[in-house]
Amino acid sequence: MNIVLFGPPGAGKGTQASVLSEWYGLLHISTGDMLREAVKKGTMVGRQAKAYMDKGELVPDNIVINIVTERISQKDAKCGFLLDGFPRNKRQADQFDQALCKKGKKIDMVLYFKTSPEVSIRRLSGRRVCTNCGANFHIETMPAKLKGTCDYCHSLLIHRKDDQRGTVQNRLVVYKKETNYLIGYYKDKGILREVSGDLKVKELFEKIKRLFAKEGLRGVA
Repeated sequence: MNIVLFGPPGAGKGTQASVLSEWYGLLHISTGDMLREAVKKGTMVGRQAKAYMDKGELVPDNIVINIVTERISQKDAKCGFLLDGFPRNKRQADQFDQALCKKGKKIDMVLYFKTSPEVSIRRLSGRRVCTNCGANFHIETMPAKLKGTCDYCHSLLIHRKDDQRGTVQNRLVVYKKETNYLIGYYKDKGILREVSGDLKVKELFEKIKRLFAKEGLRGVA
């Protein structure tokens, strides 16, 4: 099954995707992670994306579409995927549907994490990320055992520029402007399902499992 996880920054899509990927045996594809990796490696796409990401703006469609289309063509995506952070606007949705159709695939479900702005801002502005392994922590809900140090590899934790409060607020404005269309787009297709992104991680996971069971998707973990 091919599933799109849709919602604002800070909705908890990445956290849920990691657990759901293991539970259901689906590949987790995060456009944000792919772009940040490209930035870290200094690739051409990474350099192009960095200027937008640093300001909290969305990376242009052509860059993201090329990355995602190439990724879903790889062998580890043949049994299905959880796509986190894409598509984000009408053009991306249309072109992605066309790309999937050419490959004999389709999106089976879009899971919409409806989340209040206050929750998104609190979650993102408190997030800290390991500079080495990429592990996520939160100063309130999931603090590191030793302040500023990763629990797993003991590397430095940083407050990413795109997680700082002012940038987060801008990201939410851009998100709303760019993605309003998509709720109706996927609802009209009959594949939109909604959950509350304001819920705590475990509670939300249980609700998603019940929803997936109704859709005929069973866990493998």
